[in-house]
Amino acid sequence: MTTRRNFLKGSAALAPGAVLATPALAQSTIKWRMQTYAGPALAEHVIDPAIKMFNTIAGDRMQIELFYADQLVPTGELFQALQRGTIDAVQSDDDSMASPTEVTVFGGYFPFASRYSLDVPVLFNQYGLNEIWDAEYSKVGVKHISAGAWDPCHFATKDPINSLADLQGKRVFTFPTAGRFLTQFGVVPVTLPWEDIEVAVQTGELDGIAWSGITEDYTVGWADVTNYFLTNNISGAWAGSFFANMDRWNELPDDLQTLFRVCCDQSHYYRQWWYWGGEASLRVNGDKMQLTTIPDAEWATVEEAAVAFWDEIAAESETKAKVVEIIKKYNADMQKAGRPYRYG
Repeated sequence: MTTRRNFLKGSAALAPGAVLATPALAQSTIKWRMQTYAGPALAEHVIDPAIKMFNTIAGDRMQIELFYADQLVPTGELFQALQRGTIDAVQSDDDSMASPTEVTVFGGYFPFASRYSLDVPVLFNQYGLNEIWDAEYSKVGVKHISAGAWDPCHFATKDPINSLADLQGKRVFTFPTAGRFLTQFGVVPVTLPWEDIEVAVQTGELDGIAWSGITEDYTVGWADVTNYFLTNNISGAWAGSFFANMDRWNELPDDLQTLFRVCCDQSHYYRQWWYWGGEASLRVNGDKMQLTTIPDAEWATVEEAAVAFWDEIAAESETKAKVVEIIKKYNADMQKAGRPYRYG
């Protein structure tokens, strides 16, 4: 996997830890290096507040130096670096950092597993995904700390998308799993270095991006090079997590482990309202992208295809089958619960 977001614009990256400057530390201070999938523009919202909070409260006991997308290693090598201890902690989804686990395919955007951002934490905290993720990562020397939701997955394109036929042949930058699913509708998934995405859209190498919601399109500059935003999405929320090297995690005293978890929860909470409000506000007030929609009856065929895709994934292993069973059970429960959990 290449990377989740490109926010390192121009030739100069921000100095590591620049946003988290701290006073001189005691010699006994525990020091961690953490890398996020996000570059500076997005990190300002999805990770900086939580790490600043942690460093402020932990003081001389512990400090985390935060690195942005690709500053230490490419995002696709994050898992290996974390497992080796080159990096102490990571914020990413399983798919982007190429985790060698049975749950990797469900990270990022697993088609139609969620409709809203609250679906993700409920699936993890009330439907058993936390226990499965914990077991899978414990096998490979990594601590899965906390999962949460990010933005939904929409198409941002140069040409309007008003029907499934309009997707035919479109070269789109997207996730491995999302790309695998979308090929049946004629989408051509393209993998490029993050720093090349914006230019690739401008030059015509890419026809669009299916990597985020409209909040990120505006935040990172993609709204400046695309013209249309498709209101249909293939997932209601990106599922990402905080991870740590198992040995380094076990070395922490209980109160610092608790503090880190609390700061992760603060990050999850911040994103809930930042994305939820941002998605609506920019649809209503944004002036850079025109909204398009594929009719519900036609889009229903994509939703039906997703269920078949779930079964295809479930057939690959016992663990994947267990996760798919939970996703099916959850979505069936939400449908039975009715409004506002599910409409129609």
